[in-house]
Amino acid sequence: MSVTHPPTISPFSIFQEWLQDAASTEISDPDAACLATVDRNGLPNTRIILVRKIDTSGFCFFTNYDSAKGEELMASGLAALNFHWKTQKRQVRIRGNISKMLPEESDSYYQSRPLGNRIGAWASIQSRPMKDKSDLLERVDAFEKKFGEFPPRPDHWGGFRLAPISIEFWQEGACRLHDRIRYTKQGDSWQSIHLYP
Repeated sequence: MSVTHPPTISPFSIFQEWLQDAASTEISDPDAACLATVDRNGLPNTRIILVRKIDTSGFCFFTNYDSAKGEELMASGLAALNFHWKTQKRQVRIRGNISKMLPEESDSYYQSRPLGNRIGAWASIQSRPMKDKSDLLERVDAFEKKFGEFPPRPDHWGGFRLAPISIEFWQEGACRLHDRIRYTKQGDSWQSIHLYP
């Protein structure tokens, strides 16, 4: 699908189509995106995350709330995402407001994860200094013994939802004459505008 689509199409519909296209050509994790935040001093921070749920309410991902990422998200309430699908020569830039997902949403996703990942959410004191890898492995062993096959979701782990205020689609063009269109949230609707490359 070209980025030069009619402005009446929902940006979420376009995104889902692009994501489906990427799923057929990307080697792994077509839902991977670069998440950008800022710390309390305004210093930017980025990292690759997996966006596990996407619907008209936003783009959802899961993490340790006490990590640097979680603290930055909760402090500012704002973030940006960048999906880049090299095989499709496309990217999507998203900016918006951050909120925690409902506990039951986080519970549902947590229980769908492999057991090792669920134990890891307990064992890792994410973003904190670690003396040696053996310390982490000891914590894994301790939580495996404590919870067995049924660890509950930790209170410090759960989902965030980025509710977009702008979504920009970028399609590579010949001679660097790329196609760009930006959707901006206006009340309950979206307005679109084409941008110079």
